[in-house]
Amino acid sequence: MSAKDLGHFSSRIGFIMAAAGSAVGVGNIWGFPTQAATHGGGAFLLVYLVLIFLLGYPMLVAELMIGRHGQTNPADAMAKLGSSKLSRNLGKTIGFASIITATLICTFYSILSGWFVSFTLAPIARLVGMQDIALWLTSFSLERNLLFTLIFILMVVLVIRQGVQQGIEAWSKRLMPLLLAILILGVAYILTQPGASQGLNALLVPDFGRIWEPQVLIGALGQTFFSLTVGTGAMMVYGAYLNRQENLAKLTAYVTLTDTSVAFLAALMIIPAMYVAQHNGVQIFAADGSLLNADTLVFTVLPALFDSLGGLAGQLIAIVFFILMTIAGLTSAISIVEVPTSYMVEKTEIQRHSATYLVGGGIALLATIMVFNFDALFALVITLTTERAQPFIALGIALYTGWVWHRNSLLKAIAAQEGAKLDGLFWRIWPVYVKYVCPVLILAIILQLLTA
Repeated sequence: MSAKDLGHFSSRIGFIMAAAGSAVGVGNIWGFPTQAATHGGGAFLLVYLVLIFLLGYPMLVAELMIGRHGQTNPADAMAKLGSSKLSRNLGKTIGFASIITATLICTFYSILSGWFVSFTLAPIARLVGMQDIALWLTSFSLERNLLFTLIFILMVVLVIRQGVQQGIEAWSKRLMPLLLAILILGVAYILTQPGASQGLNALLVPDFGRIWEPQVLIGALGQTFFSLTVGTGAMMVYGAYLNRQENLAKLTAYVTLTDTSVAFLAALMIIPAMYVAQHNGVQIFAADGSLLNADTLVFTVLPALFDSLGGLAGQLIAIVFFILMTIAGLTSAISIVEVPTSYMVEKTEIQRHSATYLVGGGIALLATIMVFNFDALFALVITLTTERAQPFIALGIALYTGWVWHRNSLLKAIAAQEGAKLDGLFWRIWPVYVKYVCPVLILAIILQLLTA
């Protein structure tokens, strides 16, 4: 498939909203506050911010550079960096691993986001007096999980089947401002509630003694990769949809800033909300100080908080909050499902509409298997993809960008960008940084992961 057939973003703001939408997702609004609450609040926030700056941002630039240079799917884009048959095959393997990882992430992501859809409908059912249906919508069951997983996958498919501009870009430009508006309103409301100041203190005042704890470092790294979708190929695909003149240093800075701001806003809403819930009589901590139901925080503590607010107000706030979660899930899932879809469109004669349905059907099948084997597979796939595959793929991307991509070709790609100067501070440092510093940082955390 030729580059002209790929489709391209029609505007910078369209790309920023789409890429930020990819980065801003359940990982920010569910994962980040949960990780922060579990791993020391302020200490986790500090480590996360440092890792975003030292590792997330330069690696995001690398993925986008590779994607735009290749103008193709992640497997072939990585292969194009090689100068020998061995390096091209190895690059293709790394790129293909990112496609597989993206597909597997879609399975648990669809289940999780399906819960957000069902929890959005539950308060509506309560308001119209359908208490039994509301209970079913919020209770863990095979039927509910399967139904809403499939509904969510269908929502994603209906967006990306429309292509880059009419689908991904158009919906990102609608959904991202809405997500930000709901988040800001949520923060403003929660911070006025009694007990919120205690949560604010837990989030913003770091315990420096916890910064070097392995679990804090591991959690922050996993959150960095998962949040920015590094190692899934999504940003390579989006990079392929950019023209060669766009300055990636600036665009990536906007995306990273948006992503980090949303993660911080989510924590600013959810962690104080935990303490508001505690003030209202909801138990959130065990006797030893550990967080109860850490993995299901959003589905236990927050609904209990909404119920404690009582009446119509509590139910309306619940609806708005879970709409927010559904939007976050949708914007990320769109980019992740686009990874295998773009690969299928390029590698076969299948039209985009058909390819989208085939990929969606494949993900639905895998997600169904996971629903039927939830206890055995759900946590396992999350660990294998976000804590194992993504760091190793990111290591491969860093090594290929720094050591395999021919320097003259890399410099040519940098120089083609509007406003990019090879003797400018960023573009002088970045190639060396990705070559030496990023692999060392990623290897250090991988060792922590393997020995934890």
